[in-house]
Amino acid sequence: MGRIGLQLRATLENITRLRAEGEDFRWYLKLKCGNCGEVSEKWQYLRLMDSAPLKGGRGSATMVQKCKLCSRENSIDILSQTIKPYNAEDSEKFKTIVEFECRGLEPVDFQPQAGFAAEGAESGTPFNDINLLEKDWNDYDEKTKESVGIYEVTHKFVKC
Repeated sequence: MGRIGLQLRATLENITRLRAEGEDFRWYLKLKCGNCGEVSEKWQYLRLMDSAPLKGGRGSATMVQKCKLCSRENSIDILSQTIKPYNAEDSEKFKTIVEFECRGLEPVDFQPQAGFAAEGAESGTPFNDINLLEKDWNDYDEKTKESVGIYEVTHKFVKC
């Protein structure tokens, strides 16, 4: 399958460096088996800190799972060096924020949740534990006396 990138698009208001924060950040995905096409019903999450051994001692991956339908063992890995912030100049454009190494599992949907962080575009004020489940988020920057926000969050997957 190879590498698949998750691209984000959002409208940023007075905010920059929107990013997945920490090794325990949860990437909530729906995954599809590349062999039989079965798509997971429930949201599953991947974290950088997780690692599972691959069958036959071929190293490890972020997630290894057996397909419920065809029993094939598949894996997906977060490529930590590809995690990038979404900046003010990226606003309203698609930008790849992470890539996954896919071996039999392909992400087909993404649900942003809690754990994002960002900072005020002018002030550098940190905003932590941003939850994007509602696809919109807003707050107030005391330093600049301006509202800040992230709106109309959408995504797509691209082959890398």
